[in-house]
Amino acid sequence: MFRALLLDRPDGKFEAKIVTLDDSALPEGDVTVAVSYSSLNYKDGLAIADKGKIVRSFPMVPGVDWAGTVESSASPAFKPGDKVLLTGWGVGETYWGGMAEKARAKAEWLLKLPPGTDEKWAMTMGTAGLTAMMSVHALEANGVRREKEVLVTGAAGGVGTVAVALLAKLGHKVVASTGRKELEPYLKKLGAHTVIDRAELSKMPRPLESERWAGAIDTVGSTILANVLASTARRGTVVVCGLAAGPDLPTTVMPFILRGVRLIGIDSSQCPLPERDERWRKLAALLPDGLPGEAVEMCGLGDLPKLAEAIVAGKVRGRTIVDVRK
Repeated sequence: MFRALLLDRPDGKFEAKIVTLDDSALPEGDVTVAVSYSSLNYKDGLAIADKGKIVRSFPMVPGVDWAGTVESSASPAFKPGDKVLLTGWGVGETYWGGMAEKARAKAEWLLKLPPGTDEKWAMTMGTAGLTAMMSVHALEANGVRREKEVLVTGAAGGVGTVAVALLAKLGHKVVASTGRKELEPYLKKLGAHTVIDRAELSKMPRPLESERWAGAIDTVGSTILANVLASTARRGTVVVCGLAAGPDLPTTVMPFILRGVRLIGIDSSQCPLPERDERWRKLAALLPDGLPGEAVEMCGLGDLPKLAEAIVAGKVRGRTIVDVRK
Protein backbone atom coordinates (compact mmCIF):
# COMPACT_ATOMS: atom_id res chain seq x y z
CA MET A 1 0.00 0.00 0.00
CA PHE A 2 1.14 3.57 -0.65
CA ARG A 3 -0.12 7.14 -0.27
CA ALA A 4 -0.65 9.37 -3.28
CA LEU A 5 -2.18 12.66 -4.33
CA LEU A 6 -4.89 11.58 -6.75
CA LEU A 7 -6.64 13.86 -9.22
CA ASP A 8 -10.03 12.66 -10.40
CA ARG A 9 -13.25 13.93 -11.94
CA PRO A 10 -16.08 11.71 -10.69
CA ASP A 11 -19.45 12.82 -12.02
CA GLY A 12 -17.72 15.68 -13.82
CA LYS A 13 -16.55 17.42 -10.62
CA PHE A 14 -12.77 17.82 -10.17
CA GLU A 15 -11.14 16.72 -6.92
CA ALA A 16 -7.60 16.43 -5.59
CA LYS A 17 -7.21 14.28 -2.50
CA ILE A 18 -4.74 12.12 -0.62
CA VAL A 19 -5.61 8.42 -0.97
CA THR A 20 -4.08 5.08 -0.04
CA LEU A 21 -3.68 2.70 -2.95
CA ASP A 22 -2.65 -0.90 -3.44
CA ASP A 23 0.47 -1.59 -5.52
CA SER A 24 -1.82 -3.22 -8.09
CA ALA A 25 -3.10 0.27 -8.96
CA LEU A 26 0.28 1.29 -10.39
CA PRO A 27 0.43 1.57 -14.19
CA GLU A 28 2.38 -0.80 -16.40
CA GLY A 29 6.14 -0.37 -16.58
CA ASP A 30 9.51 -2.06 -16.26
CA VAL A 31 10.72 -0.48 -13.02
CA THR A 32 8.96 0.06 -9.68
CA VAL A 33 10.43 2.77 -7.46
CA ALA A 34 9.98 3.81 -3.84
CA VAL A 35 9.74 7.58 -4.33
CA SER A 36 11.50 9.83 -1.82
CA TYR A 37 10.91 13.26 -3.33
CA SER A 38 8.97 14.96 -6.10
CA SER A 39 8.79 18.68 -6.87
CA LEU A 40 6.17 21.27 -7.71
CA ASN A 41 6.55 22.80 -11.16
CA TYR A 42 4.29 25.32 -12.88
CA LYS A 43 2.75 22.53 -14.95
CA ASP A 44 2.01 20.56 -11.77
CA GLY A 45 0.36 23.63 -10.30
CA LEU A 46 -1.93 23.89 -13.32
CA ALA A 47 -2.83 20.20 -13.04
CA ILE A 48 -3.57 20.24 -9.30
CA ALA A 49 -5.51 23.51 -9.55
CA ASP A 50 -7.48 22.12 -12.52
CA LYS A 51 -6.30 24.81 -14.91
CA GLY A 52 -4.76 24.59 -18.36
CA LYS A 53 -6.06 21.11 -19.30
CA ILE A 54 -2.76 19.46 -18.33
CA VAL A 55 -4.20 16.09 -17.30
CA ARG A 56 -5.26 14.01 -20.28
CA SER A 57 -7.01 11.16 -18.44
CA PHE A 58 -8.39 10.48 -14.97
CA PRO A 59 -7.67 9.32 -12.35
CA MET A 60 -4.14 10.76 -12.39
CA VAL A 61 -1.26 11.05 -9.94
CA PRO A 62 0.41 14.38 -10.80
CA GLY A 63 4.11 15.17 -10.58
CA VAL A 64 6.32 15.54 -13.66
CA ASP A 65 9.44 14.84 -11.54
CA TRP A 66 10.43 12.23 -9.04
CA ALA A 67 13.48 10.55 -7.51
CA GLY A 68 13.81 7.43 -5.40
CA THR A 69 15.12 3.89 -4.98
CA VAL A 70 14.40 0.98 -7.32
CA GLU A 71 12.33 -1.72 -5.62
CA SER A 72 12.04 -4.11 -8.56
CA SER A 73 13.05 -4.09 -12.20
CA ALA A 74 12.37 -6.15 -15.30
CA SER A 75 15.09 -4.19 -17.12
CA PRO A 76 18.78 -5.16 -17.03
CA ALA A 77 19.61 -1.44 -16.91
CA PHE A 78 18.40 -1.14 -13.31
CA LYS A 79 18.51 -3.27 -10.18
CA PRO A 80 16.95 -2.99 -6.71
CA GLY A 81 18.72 -0.36 -4.66
CA ASP A 82 19.64 1.90 -7.60
CA LYS A 83 18.97 5.59 -7.02
CA VAL A 84 17.07 6.98 -10.02
CA LEU A 85 15.30 10.10 -11.22
CA LEU A 86 12.67 10.87 -13.81
CA THR A 87 11.58 14.13 -15.40
CA GLY A 88 9.20 14.69 -18.30
CA TRP A 89 8.02 12.06 -20.80
CA GLY A 90 4.38 13.04 -20.22
CA VAL A 91 4.47 11.76 -16.63
CA GLY A 92 1.81 13.49 -14.52
CA GLU A 93 -0.17 14.21 -17.69
CA THR A 94 -0.85 10.94 -19.51
CA TYR A 95 0.99 8.56 -17.14
CA TRP A 96 0.99 8.49 -13.34
CA GLY A 97 3.57 10.83 -11.85
CA GLY A 98 5.68 11.27 -8.76
CA MET A 99 3.45 12.76 -6.07
CA ALA A 100 3.11 9.37 -4.42
CA GLU A 101 5.18 7.04 -2.28
CA LYS A 102 5.57 4.64 -5.21
CA ALA A 103 5.85 4.98 -8.97
CA ARG A 104 6.29 2.68 -11.92
CA ALA A 105 7.83 3.71 -15.23
CA LYS A 106 9.44 2.54 -18.43
CA ALA A 107 13.15 1.91 -18.05
CA GLU A 108 13.95 4.17 -21.01
CA TRP A 109 12.55 7.14 -19.07
CA LEU A 110 14.88 6.72 -16.10
CA LEU A 111 18.36 7.97 -15.27
CA LYS A 112 20.64 6.98 -12.43
CA LEU A 113 21.48 9.91 -10.20
CA PRO A 114 24.70 11.75 -11.12
CA PRO A 115 27.62 10.58 -8.95
CA GLY A 116 27.87 12.39 -5.63
CA THR A 117 24.20 13.47 -5.56
CA ASP A 118 21.10 12.25 -3.78
CA GLU A 119 17.35 12.26 -4.34
CA LYS A 120 16.76 15.57 -2.57
CA TRP A 121 19.40 17.30 -4.69
CA ALA A 122 17.83 15.82 -7.83
CA MET A 123 14.44 17.30 -6.98
CA THR A 124 15.96 20.64 -6.00
CA MET A 125 16.85 20.71 -9.70
CA GLY A 126 14.05 18.66 -11.30
CA THR A 127 12.51 19.64 -14.62
CA ALA A 128 13.35 23.28 -13.86
CA GLY A 129 17.04 22.47 -13.44
CA LEU A 130 17.23 20.33 -16.56
CA THR A 131 15.43 23.00 -18.59
CA ALA A 132 17.73 25.72 -17.24
CA MET A 133 20.84 23.66 -17.98
CA MET A 134 19.67 22.95 -21.53
CA SER A 135 18.93 26.65 -22.00
CA VAL A 136 22.36 27.75 -20.75
CA HIS A 137 24.02 25.16 -22.96
CA ALA A 138 22.09 26.48 -25.99
CA LEU A 139 23.26 30.04 -25.29
CA GLU A 140 26.90 29.07 -24.98
CA ALA A 141 26.77 26.69 -27.97
CA ASN A 142 25.51 29.63 -30.05
CA GLY A 143 28.34 31.93 -29.14
CA VAL A 144 26.97 34.04 -26.28
CA ARG A 145 30.15 35.28 -24.62
CA ARG A 146 30.51 35.44 -20.87
CA GLU A 147 31.61 39.09 -20.71
CA LYS A 148 28.29 40.24 -22.25
CA GLU A 149 24.98 40.72 -20.43
CA VAL A 150 22.46 37.86 -20.50
CA LEU A 151 18.81 38.38 -19.56
CA VAL A 152 16.66 35.92 -17.63
CA THR A 153 12.91 36.61 -17.51
CA GLY A 154 10.71 35.18 -14.78
CA ALA A 155 13.95 35.07 -12.84
CA ALA A 156 12.41 34.27 -9.45
CA GLY A 157 10.55 31.19 -10.74
CA GLY A 158 11.89 27.65 -10.81
CA VAL A 159 13.65 27.69 -14.18
CA GLY A 160 14.68 31.32 -13.71
CA THR A 161 16.22 30.67 -10.30
CA VAL A 162 18.39 27.82 -11.56
CA ALA A 163 19.26 29.69 -14.77
CA VAL A 164 20.49 32.74 -12.83
CA ALA A 165 22.59 30.53 -10.56
CA LEU A 166 24.09 28.59 -13.50
CA LEU A 167 24.88 31.65 -15.61
CA ALA A 168 26.50 33.40 -12.65
CA LYS A 169 28.54 30.30 -11.84
CA LEU A 170 29.83 30.28 -15.43
CA GLY A 171 30.83 33.95 -15.23
CA HIS A 172 28.02 35.63 -17.20
CA LYS A 173 26.71 39.09 -16.30
CA VAL A 174 23.11 38.21 -15.49
CA VAL A 175 20.25 40.68 -15.84
CA ALA A 176 17.29 39.27 -13.90
CA SER A 177 13.77 40.40 -14.79
CA THR A 178 10.99 39.99 -12.21
CA GLY A 179 7.62 41.48 -11.38
CA ARG A 180 8.48 41.24 -7.68
CA LYS A 181 11.02 43.95 -6.96
CA GLU A 182 11.13 42.92 -3.30
CA LEU A 183 13.03 39.83 -4.47
CA GLU A 184 16.02 41.84 -5.71
CA PRO A 185 18.23 40.76 -2.74
CA TYR A 186 17.26 37.13 -3.39
CA LEU A 187 18.18 37.36 -7.08
CA LYS A 188 21.47 39.11 -6.37
CA LYS A 189 22.38 36.39 -3.87
CA LEU A 190 21.80 33.87 -6.65
CA GLY A 191 24.31 35.82 -8.74
CA ALA A 192 22.35 38.41 -10.70
CA HIS A 193 24.43 41.44 -11.69
CA THR A 194 21.38 43.65 -12.31
CA VAL A 195 17.68 43.29 -11.53
CA ILE A 196 15.06 45.03 -13.69
CA ASP A 197 11.32 45.41 -13.30
CA ARG A 198 9.19 43.22 -15.55
CA ALA A 199 7.26 46.38 -16.50
CA GLU A 200 10.21 47.40 -18.69
CA LEU A 201 9.44 44.41 -20.90
CA SER A 202 5.65 44.53 -20.69
CA LYS A 203 4.98 47.55 -22.93
CA MET A 204 3.54 47.26 -26.43
CA PRO A 205 6.55 45.93 -28.39
CA ARG A 206 8.13 47.75 -31.30
CA PRO A 207 9.85 45.76 -34.07
CA LEU A 208 13.31 46.84 -32.83
CA GLU A 209 14.65 48.56 -29.73
CA SER A 210 18.18 49.54 -28.68
CA GLU A 211 20.50 46.56 -28.40
CA ARG A 212 20.81 45.57 -24.73
CA TRP A 213 21.88 41.96 -24.21
CA ALA A 214 23.82 39.30 -26.06
CA GLY A 215 21.46 36.53 -25.09
CA ALA A 216 18.38 35.74 -23.05
CA ILE A 217 16.51 32.88 -21.42
CA ASP A 218 12.77 33.58 -21.53
CA THR A 219 10.37 31.63 -19.33
CA VAL A 220 7.36 33.88 -19.91
CA GLY A 221 6.49 34.25 -23.60
CA SER A 222 3.98 36.63 -25.20
CA THR A 223 4.66 40.39 -25.11
CA ILE A 224 7.68 40.01 -22.85
CA LEU A 225 9.38 37.66 -25.30
CA ALA A 226 8.60 40.08 -28.15
CA ASN A 227 10.33 42.88 -26.23
CA VAL A 228 13.27 40.63 -25.40
CA LEU A 229 13.76 39.86 -29.10
CA ALA A 230 13.51 43.52 -30.06
CA SER A 231 16.30 44.42 -27.59
CA THR A 232 18.68 41.54 -28.31
CA ALA A 233 22.03 42.55 -29.79
CA ARG A 234 23.18 41.65 -33.28
CA ARG A 235 23.70 37.90 -33.74
CA GLY A 236 22.43 37.30 -30.22
CA THR A 237 20.54 34.21 -29.10
CA VAL A 238 17.23 34.00 -27.25
CA VAL A 239 16.16 30.71 -25.70
CA VAL A 240 12.47 30.22 -24.92
CA CYS A 241 11.25 27.57 -22.50
CA GLY A 242 7.99 28.84 -20.99
CA LEU A 243 4.67 30.57 -21.63
CA ALA A 244 3.48 31.80 -18.24
CA ALA A 245 2.23 35.02 -19.90
CA GLY A 246 0.66 33.22 -22.85
CA PRO A 247 1.51 31.29 -26.03
CA ASP A 248 1.21 34.24 -28.43
CA LEU A 249 4.21 36.11 -29.84
CA PRO A 250 3.37 39.63 -31.11
CA THR A 251 6.60 40.31 -32.99
CA THR A 252 7.94 40.74 -36.52
CA VAL A 253 10.72 39.10 -38.50
CA MET A 254 12.90 42.20 -38.11
CA PRO A 255 15.07 41.00 -35.18
CA PHE A 256 15.83 37.86 -37.17
CA ILE A 257 16.60 39.34 -40.60
CA LEU A 258 18.09 42.71 -39.62
CA ARG A 259 20.15 41.61 -36.61
CA GLY A 260 20.49 37.88 -37.17
CA VAL A 261 18.93 37.10 -33.79
CA ARG A 262 18.42 33.37 -33.17
CA LEU A 263 15.35 32.04 -31.34
CA ILE A 264 15.77 28.54 -29.92
CA GLY A 265 13.05 26.46 -28.26
CA ILE A 266 13.79 24.11 -25.37
CA ASP A 267 11.77 20.93 -24.81
CA SER A 268 13.24 19.14 -21.82
CA SER A 269 10.32 16.70 -21.56
CA GLN A 270 11.34 14.66 -24.61
CA CYS A 271 15.08 15.29 -24.43
CA PRO A 272 16.96 12.15 -25.62
CA LEU A 273 18.62 10.14 -22.84
CA PRO A 274 22.28 10.69 -23.87
CA GLU A 275 21.82 14.48 -23.92
CA ARG A 276 19.70 14.34 -20.77
CA ASP A 277 22.38 12.40 -18.90
CA GLU A 278 25.07 14.84 -20.03
CA ARG A 279 23.07 17.87 -18.88
CA TRP A 280 22.35 16.30 -15.49
CA ARG A 281 26.05 15.58 -14.98
CA LYS A 282 26.88 19.18 -15.89
CA LEU A 283 24.27 20.39 -13.40
CA ALA A 284 25.89 18.29 -10.69
CA ALA A 285 29.32 19.65 -11.57
CA LEU A 286 28.23 23.30 -11.53
CA LEU A 287 25.79 23.23 -8.61
CA PRO A 288 26.86 20.25 -6.46
CA ASP A 289 25.39 21.86 -3.34
CA GLY A 290 22.11 22.75 -4.99
CA LEU A 291 20.59 26.18 -4.38
CA PRO A 292 20.71 28.57 -1.40
CA GLY A 293 18.28 27.67 1.38
CA GLU A 294 15.97 30.62 0.66
CA ALA A 295 15.52 29.30 -2.89
CA VAL A 296 14.08 25.98 -1.71
CA GLU A 297 10.82 25.26 0.14
CA MET A 298 9.95 21.83 1.50
CA CYS A 299 6.39 20.53 1.70
CA GLY A 300 4.33 17.35 2.04
CA LEU A 301 1.57 15.91 -0.12
CA GLY A 302 -1.13 17.63 1.92
CA ASP A 303 0.34 21.08 1.21
CA LEU A 304 0.08 20.76 -2.56
CA PRO A 305 -3.45 22.05 -3.32
CA LYS A 306 -2.68 25.39 -1.62
CA LEU A 307 0.80 25.66 -3.13
CA ALA A 308 -0.55 24.80 -6.58
CA GLU A 309 -2.76 27.89 -6.51
CA ALA A 310 0.20 29.97 -5.35
CA ILE A 311 2.59 28.84 -8.08
CA VAL A 312 0.00 29.46 -10.80
CA ALA A 313 -0.53 32.96 -9.37
CA GLY A 314 3.21 33.65 -9.51
CA LYS A 315 3.57 33.80 -5.72
CA VAL A 316 6.15 31.02 -5.32
CA ARG A 317 9.85 31.68 -5.73
CA GLY A 318 12.58 29.20 -6.49
CA ARG A 319 11.94 25.49 -6.08
CA THR A 320 9.36 23.59 -4.02
CA ILE A 321 10.42 20.08 -3.04
CA VAL A 322 7.77 17.52 -2.09
CA ASP A 323 8.65 14.93 0.55
CA VAL A 324 6.05 12.35 -0.47
CA ARG A 325 6.45 10.51 2.83
CA LYS A 326 4.91 13.47 4.72
